[in-house]
Amino acid sequence: MKARPKSSELLRSGTGWSHILLLTILLVLSGCWPIAERVHETPFPSQFATGPVLPPPTDSATRNPTSLPATPTPSAGSLSRSLISNTPTTSTEAAIAEDTALAKVDERQGPVRITIVYDNNPYDPRLKTKWGFACLVQTGETTLLFDTGGDGATLLNNMATLGIEPESIEAIVLSHFHGDHTGGVNSLLASGVRPMVYVPRSFPASFKSQVQAITDLTGIEQGMQIADGVYTTGEMGSGIIEQALVVNTSKGLVVVTGCAHPGVAEMVCKAKEIGGDEVYLVLGGFHLGGASEERIKAIIRDFQQTGVQKVAPCHCTGDKAISLFREAYGEDFIQNGVGQVMEIVP
Repeated sequence: MKARPKSSELLRSGTGWSHILLLTILLVLSGCWPIAERVHETPFPSQFATGPVLPPPTDSATRNPTSLPATPTPSAGSLSRSLISNTPTTSTEAAIAEDTALAKVDERQGPVRITIVYDNNPYDPRLKTKWGFACLVQTGETTLLFDTGGDGATLLNNMATLGIEPESIEAIVLSHFHGDHTGGVNSLLASGVRPMVYVPRSFPASFKSQVQAITDLTGIEQGMQIADGVYTTGEMGSGIIEQALVVNTSKGLVVVTGCAHPGVAEMVCKAKEIGGDEVYLVLGGFHLGGASEERIKAIIRDFQQTGVQKVAPCHCTGDKAISLFREAYGEDFIQNGVGQVMEIVP
């Protein structure tokens, strides 16, 4: 890089306004050179190694919940801006706090659409059910896929039936390493899409390296924001490590769990801490198949004490738990399965 002339040397070279003008032009131009962007392309591996696929429970509701009555999806509402104080202040701290509050309110204004694209529970008769879970989350800022189910062909076929283009997916967030949640990654990336992939940092190095040979991957340990209004709880649990998705909406937080192996109540509490708001809806697998009625009712009490307004359990939740949640939540229970669409609008 050519050295920039010193101002003292320029001034010594002559006198008058022409030299000052020359110095000004040089200073302006010296910081304007662009840096070329580096592009990296890597080959596509033949196959991903996936985690174990747990067998489905034998209870009837997990296999066929159509006997449960359907309830409406979350209704529209409005967000009050009363959280922002109108009291005048001149302090720097208060100004920063007000800017933060405004940003949060603006962040919550857009509509959020959640579509279950893979599940072992039926809902839309056009779609194929298979053991596993995946849902598409669409906000005003991003479109992401949370988990990918256990079979890539089923995932892509269901998406095609619903009119969802793989190219629209900007990010994939994987909850945990079990194959019924990661099995569709290979087929999705083989379609040519190159989303950012977010996984718990504890995922096997072999899985991460194969994904990184195709697209960008981020290993997550602590809770963090991954898009405007979208967060992850970070790694939770001491046995099966898992993360949940947290989406900030106009009605409050939506928490999406893959299987909730660390405990669904614990994951909801962590999501509330990460999102900094009340919990509007919890959906996904609650991992309560085979759990005792006493334990399930204790979790329902935890949900109610935490302020969870609506629930939409599916995947590994189990017949007994689904029935008890439906009984406890009444009109705020949402029947869930592949093809269910939940919209939260301002």
